[in-house]
Amino acid sequence: MKNKITPLLVSFAGVATAAQAQHGVAPQDQAGARPNILFCIADDASYHHFSANGCSWVNTPAFDRIAREGVLFASCYTPNAKSAPSRACILTGRNSWQLKEAGNHVGNFPAEFTVITEALEGAGYATGYTGKTWAPGNPGMKDGEPRRLTGKPYNDKKLSPPAKFISAVDYAANFSLFLDDAGHEPWFFWYGGQEPHRAYEQGAGQRVGGKSPEMIDRVPTYYPDNEIVRGDMLDYGMEIEWFDAQLGKMLDELERRGMLRNTLIVVTSDNGMPFPRGKANDYDYSCHMPLAVMWQEGIRTPGRTETGYVSFVDYAPTFLEAAGVEQERSGMQAITGRSLGDILRDSQSPAEKDSRRSILLGRERDDYGRPDNQGYPMRAIIRDGMLLVLNLKEDRWPAGDPLTGYLDVDGSPTKSLLLDMHRRGEETSYWQLSFGKRPVEELYDLSSDVDCIHNLAALPGYAALKESLREELVARLKEQDDPRMFGRGDVFDNYPFDKPGNENFYERVESGEIAEPWRQTNWINATDYDLYLDKLKKGEVEPYNKVTTAQ
Repeated sequence: MKNKITPLLVSFAGVATAAQAQHGVAPQDQAGARPNILFCIADDASYHHFSANGCSWVNTPAFDRIAREGVLFASCYTPNAKSAPSRACILTGRNSWQLKEAGNHVGNFPAEFTVITEALEGAGYATGYTGKTWAPGNPGMKDGEPRRLTGKPYNDKKLSPPAKFISAVDYAANFSLFLDDAGHEPWFFWYGGQEPHRAYEQGAGQRVGGKSPEMIDRVPTYYPDNEIVRGDMLDYGMEIEWFDAQLGKMLDELERRGMLRNTLIVVTSDNGMPFPRGKANDYDYSCHMPLAVMWQEGIRTPGRTETGYVSFVDYAPTFLEAAGVEQERSGMQAITGRSLGDILRDSQSPAEKDSRRSILLGRERDDYGRPDNQGYPMRAIIRDGMLLVLNLKEDRWPAGDPLTGYLDVDGSPTKSLLLDMHRRGEETSYWQLSFGKRPVEELYDLSSDVDCIHNLAALPGYAALKESLREELVARLKEQDDPRMFGRGDVFDNYPFDKPGNENFYERVESGEIAEPWRQTNWINATDYDLYLDKLKKGEVEPYNKVTTAQ
């Protein structure tokens, strides 16, 4: 049956333009213009660290304004808590296990998947971005040039950042330049903040952000509660505030131009905090994302909080609906997500609300460094606050192989602390939670265990619930043709990386072909490698202190 789409709170009549008609765009009358769309995405920020979500030590007034004048979503999750696959889900409206190579990190984006920006361009929208686009990976080529998955780049305007490693891209100034170029066309703009991705200037949270360690009201229980971890968290929080401050400038610019009322603004993050047991997992701090949506002309009953589960795959159909573009004529592959339009209109039926009681999560190959280019496949489901995680290859190391420095975890003071404690045999439970191997099944009650520490999977009293969750998870994954459900999951391990130099990294380190691998993996510290420490102790290598950068 054809999926009929009507724009949110916009009346359409008359005759569509040629471009609109070609792409299934509903015609507009004089009274209602198609909305502009501003999509804002932080890099590595968990739900828990925005002030509208209850955080007392990170101040996000722009995000809070979006929530106050729009809708705050309490249960938004990315299907895959790593940058490239998470962003691929946003762009396509499909879960990462439905995206072939784009389901991996540092991979290649398949040409067969038309993305939301391309669909909107075909419907007459101007598109552009500033900061981080879909990355890291190879977007492929289109018309002889690298494919622009988020539109035309606007990164020329620069500023002097307040701390080392904060991007020098002036996001707001570049957004203003884009608005000048867009003219009277409706537009879609992707604000891809590069914060709070590592690296951080150590101590900037206190020096620049004016914070102190005692301001943090809660340290996740899988870390030691000490000055090192608290200082690391303050540096992270300061960068979230920088992201939010640039968002505030963009809101001011829209108001100055008289564009704020008819701009659909979505603010989120791609995945959770860049700490051990944070991003690149299927836990709450990994996948639970901030989400606030404002659209003054399109939202009924602003200022409310919605608790039903929403997914990143819901963004693309929401944008299509707002723009009046029929999914079947958008050129996009079949979309798994569902538009948030009924939520924004405050018109959900009881059945629609009931359909948002559960959500699916997963993971395949993130960074390289395991034997045979392997990933760490996971599938998970959250239903009514209960999280079931299936570790499909539990014999593998979840955070990356020890030989290659646990490459799925960014280098940081917190990571170094946990590794050093483990090497000394001190409180090794912290290492186990972040780096150790895991059981096949994990079951957590998020209402009382947001840190996902108390695994209930083996308790007899939870057997029936666990089986019910597993049945729903498997059934829905089969409906979505997940290769893992049909014995074809190794295809994810066999997809090539974006660059030939990333292939067979583990074997090349093990054989000695790559004698100093820490020079290639600049998103972790040299001291994350036991190999480096051994060679340093023997005097076989010079001290290497390069600060980690983004991956």
